[in-house]
Formats: sequence, C-alpha cells, structure tokens
Amino acid sequence: MKTNFDHEKLDVYRDAIGFVAWVDELLGDIPKSLAVHNQLDRASTSIPLNIAEGNGKYTSADRCRFFDIARGSALECAACLDVLVANKRIDSAHAGKAILVRIVSMLVGLIRSTSASRVHEASAEYCAGPAE
Repeated sequence: MKTNFDHEKLDVYRDAIGFVAWVDELLGDIPKSLAVHNQLDRASTSIPLNIAEGNGKYTSADRCRFFDIARGSALECAACLDVLVANKRIDSAHAGKAILVRIVSMLVGLIRSTSASRVHEASAEYCAGPAE
C-alpha cells in the first residue's frame, strides 16, 4: 500500500515545508498586529500547497500555472523578509532568503522541464543586499 503522495518525493516540496517551519519560528517574535506577519504566514504556506496541487495536475499548462504561483509566493516571502529588515524587526534575512533561492531555482527548473515552449527569463545573480 502506497503511503506517500508523489509531491512528497520532490526536494522542492520538502524544502518548502522546511521554510514554513522556519517562518513559523521567526513569526513567534513578530507581532501579529503587523500586516507583514499575516502576509508572510500566508505566502509561505502557499508555496508547498501550490507545489502539491500543481504536481497532481494532468496537463503541462496546469502544472506550470501552479508552480508559477508557488514561485510568486516564494518571491513574496523574500519581499516580506526585506520589509521585516527595513522595519528593524529582524537583523538579517539571509537565512530565509537562502532557502527561498533554492526553492525558486527548483521551481524554475520544474517549470522549464514541464513546458518546453514557454518563454524564459535570462538568469540573473540574486543579491539580498542593496544594489551597488
């Protein structure tokens, strides 16, 4: 009898679940009254949920759509971490962003492998600090 779902075998899904746990710890020190608290909680949760749903779809277009949503949620989480740093609620976003860079990279790989006809952005170096 099979006890695991296919999405549970994906490294990106496991990393996304790990990020949710990391965010939960971080949010323990952030007041719930701040809008970014709820936004980061919802966006981080959205990542593994959309990976799971997308992985279960039958068509490439449906899979890509959900993987795209998960990627967007990961980028939203990165912006939330930037807001927390800007508001001096956390000292650094590097640990969380390192997880997110890995997640986004894997999602881009899934999107590319799922849709050969899709137009892709050129890769760029990601920088967590101010532009120089």
